Amino acid sequence: MKKNIILGIIFIIFGFILGELIFEDKIELIKKIKKGDTYYFLQEGVYKDYNNIQNNLNEISKKIIERKKDKYYVYVGITKDQDVLEKLKKIYNKKNIVVYPKEVILSSREFSTNVDQFDFLIKQTNDNDQILTIEEVVLSNYEEIVKK
Repeated sequence: MKKNIILGIIFIIFGFILGELIFEDKIELIKKIKKGDTYYFLQEGVYKDYNNIQNNLNEISKKIIERKKDKYYVYVGITKDQDVLEKLKKIYNKKNIVVYPKEVILSSREFSTNVDQFDFLIKQTNDNDQILTIEEVVLSNYEEIVKK
């Protein structure tokens, strides 16, 4: 009985060590494949009925609407920068639109470069209309490059 327990413990330790050796490289490979940039999508809400989106957000000219299963997710901004995220949240709060940042990882180099440039432009201004215009371009850029 004691011999079986000791053998069992030895096999468990041996299996753990062997598993580490075999899968260690594969875990790093998976991390490299999944690697991308983290973006903050400003989510306005989740809707079951598409018509409600139009009724609630008729003042926002540009938004991304993504359908997942039976719900519609509405995004009004995309950024990679925390400072820009805070600027956008303040602008929408002033308009009485509550937004929630949602982290998304994307691996498009072209979109990443474009967002970096747009974030730089937004940091250079405090004009809310200019910031929202730049965000409209970011959203269009997302649809053009990533969503295709």
